[in-house]
Amino acid sequence: MLPAQQGYDRAITVFSPDGRLYQVEYAIETVRRGTIAVGVKCKDGIVIAVEERPRKLQISHTAQKIFQIDDHVGVAAAGYIPDARSQVDNARFFSQSNKMIYDEPVEIETIAKHLADQSQQYTQYAGVRPYGVALILGGVVNKKPQLFLTDPSGTYISYDAIAIGSGSDQVTDFLEKTYKNDLSIDDASILAAAGIYLASDEKEQTSHIRMAHITTESGLYELVSEEKISGYAKNAKEQYPHNKN
Repeated sequence: MLPAQQGYDRAITVFSPDGRLYQVEYAIETVRRGTIAVGVKCKDGIVIAVEERPRKLQISHTAQKIFQIDDHVGVAAAGYIPDARSQVDNARFFSQSNKMIYDEPVEIETIAKHLADQSQQYTQYAGVRPYGVALILGGVVNKKPQLFLTDPSGTYISYDAIAIGSGSDQVTDFLEKTYKNDLSIDDASILAAAGIYLASDEKEQTSHIRMAHITTESGLYELVSEEKISGYAKNAKEQYPHNKN
């Protein structure tokens, strides 16, 4: 007797009798097991933040889970990070090609749809597997901030604020209760830091937090310094003291 899946998880192209693609569900579970990543849209731009857990002797100056796609676009990832690098390289090529053809910055939704289409292709052909990563794409086009989420199934959705990775359900619930449309870039950064502390085992240090801004003023992607992150983290603990528990 075969296990509960009755062998339907052995091929990516076969639906189970109850309409499920188990390999896609396994890929989504990989995302849920990744460390937390948060994206917040505000009136001044976009904040993306991730938790990274470097080992004691690891040189961790370079962020591993947060990437720049173009001058105006950044990505935070949760799940199987080598898959994230592959999708980021794809997105960079697509963004630059769009700029050469149309002579204007690519829309964030256009990149999100392109990556989601690729993910969907990997759910329907034999000989491949789904991407085991979800991406939060944020950027500013024509002074308008945009935030999108893609996942291994090929779905892409626009959000005001979203979390992915381990503890994301709890953090998303927290964001739903605390998010406001008139947040400044600093307020959004404090909110993102609070979300990471909520999901993380580390409640005091800031070395595990990486963050990037894309502001409406400059329209450019910029990594946030450790000094600024420490300030946001301090304010997060003061404004959301329940996250210490």
